Amino acid sequence: MHLAEMETSHDADYMDRLINEHQAADYLCYSVRALQNWRVRGGGPKFVKVSGRSVRYTRRDLQVWINERRVTCTSAQIL
Repeated sequence: MHLAEMETSHDADYMDRLINEHQAADYLCYSVRALQNWRVRGGGPKFVKVSGRSVRYTRRDLQVWINERRVTCTSAQIL
């Protein structure tokens, strides 16, 4: 069993708990700067604006965003 599977089996809120942009970037294997650009330009995963300078994500929203980008061939259009 993978670490993520063990965490979800012991923690019912794992996928819905808010995480910061550094944790979200790690989850996606992208940079924090990429997340920041997506928030300004659009096209990135859904996020929660906690305050003027504080942003959070849920793993569920990150996973939905990943799943929306799954393709079966290189000619498939990305959203």
